[in-house]
Amino acid sequence: MRHLPARTTRPSRTTRRRVVGSLTAALLCAAGLAAPAAARDTAAPPATGQAADAPDAPRAKLPDGLARTPPMGFNNWNSTHCRADFNEAMIKGIADIFVEKGLKDAGYEYVNLDDCWALPQRDANGKLVPDPVRFPNGIKAVADYVHAKGLKLGIYTSAGTKTCNSAGFPGALGHERSDAQQFADWGVDYLKYDNCNNQGVDAKKRYIAMRDALKAASETTGRPIVHSICEWGENKPWEWAADVGHLWRTTGDISDNWGSMLSIMKRNLPLAKYAGPGHWNDPDMLEVGNGGMTDTEYRTHFSMWSIMAAPLLIGSDLRKASPETFEILGNEEVIAVDQDPLGKQGEVVSSEGGRWVVAKEMKDGSRAVALFNETGTAQSVSTTAKAVGLPAADAYTLRDLWEHKSYNTAGRIAATVPAHGTVLLRVSADGKWAHHPPAAELGLDGSLFVEPGKTAEVTSKVTNLGRTSAQRVSVTLGAPSGWTVRATSPTTARSLRTGKALATSWTVTAPAGTKPGSYDVTLKASYRSPHGARAEKVLPLTAQVVVAPPAGNSLLGDLPWLSATNGWGPVERNTSNGDSGLGDGRPITIGGKVYAKGLGVHAESAVEYYTGAACEKVAAQVGVDDETIVKGTIAFEIWADGRKAASTGVLTNAMPAQELSADVSGAQVVRLVVTDGGDGIDSDHGDWAEAALSC
Repeated sequence: MRHLPARTTRPSRTTRRRVVGSLTAALLCAAGLAAPAAARDTAAPPATGQAADAPDAPRAKLPDGLARTPPMGFNNWNSTHCRADFNEAMIKGIADIFVEKGLKDAGYEYVNLDDCWALPQRDANGKLVPDPVRFPNGIKAVADYVHAKGLKLGIYTSAGTKTCNSAGFPGALGHERSDAQQFADWGVDYLKYDNCNNQGVDAKKRYIAMRDALKAASETTGRPIVHSICEWGENKPWEWAADVGHLWRTTGDISDNWGSMLSIMKRNLPLAKYAGPGHWNDPDMLEVGNGGMTDTEYRTHFSMWSIMAAPLLIGSDLRKASPETFEILGNEEVIAVDQDPLGKQGEVVSSEGGRWVVAKEMKDGSRAVALFNETGTAQSVSTTAKAVGLPAADAYTLRDLWEHKSYNTAGRIAATVPAHGTVLLRVSADGKWAHHPPAAELGLDGSLFVEPGKTAEVTSKVTNLGRTSAQRVSVTLGAPSGWTVRATSPTTARSLRTGKALATSWTVTAPAGTKPGSYDVTLKASYRSPHGARAEKVLPLTAQVVVAPPAGNSLLGDLPWLSATNGWGPVERNTSNGDSGLGDGRPITIGGKVYAKGLGVHAESAVEYYTGAACEKVAAQVGVDDETIVKGTIAFEIWADGRKAASTGVLTNAMPAQELSADVSGAQVVRLVVTDGGDGIDSDHGDWAEAALSC
């Protein structure tokens, strides 16, 4: 769903804009006004509320053979929006990089133009006109260049009178046949068909009209065109579009932040049964490399899109991409999960406490398994070979697709996963398991919170998951320079049988004066298989240098947090969420009542505080902020470590503030969570008004 506050990039993606468009169309009809005949397809003139094709028109089938696996390629929108750097040079440069960096060989194929490629007005014959500044040689010349590289070109328009940009570029509603023929004549291979300014015309009719137009145009050139439906999931296209488009957006636009990516993933996962060869769920383009998330979060983004069999359309400017970005986007083992010809979308096996297991059946009988940690601290995430659908066997081969290493497991599939991280595995009952060393899980009991100058105690574990023994096991714990780390129990074991663990106690001390914040620590284990093969496992972790919470009652809007994620813009202290910038919130207001203190958030949101087992209660007045006007459906949760201590039902803008409190006695960390109401994160502004912690 789109976000209510105005965006400078695509402000027309709001209900308000569509209502204005419908009123405009009605007024034009009432006044007897019509567009020039040359500007419309004469065979399909749409009146208000009608599509270009009559409802009973025979339905053409989609071109055979297209998008048998999820499309892979590039789209400029996430990195450039409508800025001047979106131009011919960029598109050609991306095509060059696809070839030079091996992305073409990895499967990336489409180089797609998004909005703003055309002039705002059609020519006298009703034809689209490429912007001569951005594309001085026209679209066909760009298509020819891309085709010469062995790649394909995509283009964009909207199933409305205008596209989504506020400049008002021409849309294809009423021009389907003409525009589709232009695209085909230029050599276009892929159309992203948006939903703005649709004049209230039925979505099915609008997208069927373009499907038929693309089919007819393709027959004149012999070049079929992929039809990408981008109506944001508003009309549940997964239920009706399998013979209308090759892929369909299931959600609103993605943003380059953790909350947005997480919310979209959660809305797309339940739709697995609708995906398959030639008809895919599309949770929007990739943000990998755009800078709003960490590399760990981007690996999660890429892993989860791949296990969901989602289109992989790169959204970053590869001319400026880091080596880490190319490493993520070019991981051919992860890409193989996405592109598996069986065409299954991964399904959720479990998701308790933000610890997700998602499994995908592969054509060779193996299972891709994502162990995903939604939370802000490292978590053990586990499942079994049986639970993910594998047949009974003595043992299994377990391939880590980010480590590029293989192990054997007796059947348990587990890993301690860093905060916001994903371990992506491929597990097979292939009979070759004995050739690999045993899998091992590394982990810490509890989170590593250190107060400066004080000693923290923690226990590490190295657990043998394999069918064979792990021999000559040793473990180390590394911390920043100047810190003191001491083992207080053995760090080695001669041998570990299946399911057995080496537990080691450690003391960790950060020097007095160490500034609060996150610091890298590394848990490392080495061992050998019975055949002598050496294996090493490394678990990157985070130590939090913290300040003990103050005694008495404290307002959370004035306390430092451990971490904060938000679905739109940053979490705001003592104001509403506002728009996308820091400090742009308004007075916290719920049901007309103004509150001076609190937190302004936007679903999906999580704000974590260190409580150090010294606090008893969290309390707040919660609700949807009045700045959403009439929108917003959210739910509030208070978590004490891994336990949900309190929650509300779904709250709407029409409801007054509700009191929410929880007993958090004994908790090291309190987490304040806001989820959407099950309908996406459209204007889901939540307030933790007068949120207070009692210690």
